[in-house]
Order: sequence, then structure tokens, then C-alpha cells
Amino acid sequence: MTWSLLFFTTNIFLGIGLAMDAFSVSMANGLNEPHMNKGRICTIAGVFGGFQALMPLIGWFCVHTIAEYFQVFEKFIPWIALILLLFIGGKMLIEGIKNDCEEEVSAISPGALFVQGIATSIDALSVGFTIAEYNWIMALAASLIIAIVTFFICIGGLIIGKKFGTKLSNKAQILGGIILIAIGIEIFVS
Repeated sequence: MTWSLLFFTTNIFLGIGLAMDAFSVSMANGLNEPHMNKGRICTIAGVFGGFQALMPLIGWFCVHTIAEYFQVFEKFIPWIALILLLFIGGKMLIEGIKNDCEEEVSAISPGALFVQGIATSIDALSVGFTIAEYNWIMALAASLIIAIVTFFICIGGLIIGKKFGTKLSNKAQILGGIILIAIGIEIFVS
């Protein structure tokens, strides 16, 4: 493929498709933490965007170096995403049920955010196969387009979650946990 409008359009739509899991998790995070500030919103969206950029590059690198090993790993991707999201979602659900009477909801920890970033972007590893024909610069550009699209979609998800999180107050963490578990199951099934 060459630099063209088709290149940019294809990667924008690829970014939109890949960002849907991160969008849903962002809504859950907004529900969980309805009083987050703009800096926190940008940080969370940046983590998801960063992982969405990193994973296709790792996939591209694997195709160009250790393709036969990566193909064996590909069948485990849905399992990894399921386990990670069930763990984080289950933890949120349990904490939400335990703290049902408490008014203050704790923020998503850096470790949990890291795990969410991996879980929502692990399917983007396979994008490395679809961009395998690109040279290094084009692969990097495609990954950056995906990251930018994901960043803005996640900001939207966080804002939506924040708005409803404020209205749902202490039920938000329970709903966020249910959403993460559902996303994990959806990734596994599809």
C-alpha cells in the first residue's frame, strides 16, 4: 500500500473498530470514578491509545521476525483478554457490592489501568498481520492513527461514564464491573 487517502481512511476505520472495547471499558471507568478531572481523563485515554498503538507494532514486528511462533500464540488471545477482564471486572463488582453503603469510590489503580490497557488491545496484535505489507514508517503511522482515534473515542466513553456515574453514585462500580465482565465474554465468544 502507498500513502493515500485510502491508507488513512482504512486505518481510521481500523482504529474505530479496535477502540470499541476500550470505549466500553472507558465508560466503566467513568462510572467507577465520576469525579475524575480532565488530567485523569487524558491519562486513561492515553493509556488505552498507547496500548492500541503498541500492539499492532508488536504484531508487525512478530510477522517480520518470528511469525511462526506468533501464529501459535494467536489462539490464546481471546483467553488472555477474558481472564484479564474477568479479573478486573470481578474485582470491581465485588468491591461495589462490599462498599454499597459507602459514598466514596476509589480510583482505578495504575496496575488495573495497565491490565485494562492490555486486555482491550490484545486483539490488536493480529492487526500486525494486516499491516505486514507496510514498511516500518507506514506501520508506525498506522499505529499512531489507531492511537489517536482510540484516544478520542475513550475520552467520549469516560465523559459518558462520568455523567451516568454521578447519577448512579454507589451503583456505578457494580455496573462498571458487569460491563468489564461482559466485554471479556464478548471478546472470548467472538
